[in-house]
Amino acid sequence: MTAIEFNHELLSYQNPLKYFALKLTSDNEDAEDLLQETLLKALKYRDKFQDKTNLKAWLYTIMKNTFINNYRRKVRKRTIMDNTDDDYFVNSTKQKSPIEPDSEYNHKEIMKTVDELNDECRVPFQMHFQGFKYKEIADELQMPIGTVKSRIFLARKKLADALKDFA
Repeated sequence: MTAIEFNHELLSYQNPLKYFALKLTSDNEDAEDLLQETLLKALKYRDKFQDKTNLKAWLYTIMKNTFINNYRRKVRKRTIMDNTDDDYFVNSTKQKSPIEPDSEYNHKEIMKTVDELNDECRVPFQMHFQGFKYKEIADELQMPIGTVKSRIFLARKKLADALKDFA
């Protein structure tokens, strides 16, 4: 496929890609940016495209991966590093909605139930709830990742049984 054919076919997929970008971002400006970035990457890495393969699928894959990478980058920007000896990650939330009395009561009841869990289940569960990945929890607690997963599962199961009224 020549460069002109590639560019012509690339432009023919602009509208379907725009709709896909809108579906991913739910915002017109972000969708335009994502589309532009996708088309730029497609032109930049044109040599990676193999002739007689599905260009549309290749473009959708570029767009999806770009969206995921941008999302992960945004999440990392919102994470700050706490410089204590333990080096925990702290997610800062700047906007909090006012807590209603009944939801505050429910929250206290749920937290009380979480605190009643034995330490071997509660600590991994709370770390996972705070956003730590299984691998990070396993490294921090110096245990196999399978053990971390099973303890979080057990904590969820115990909480589901104890908090049936909240379902």
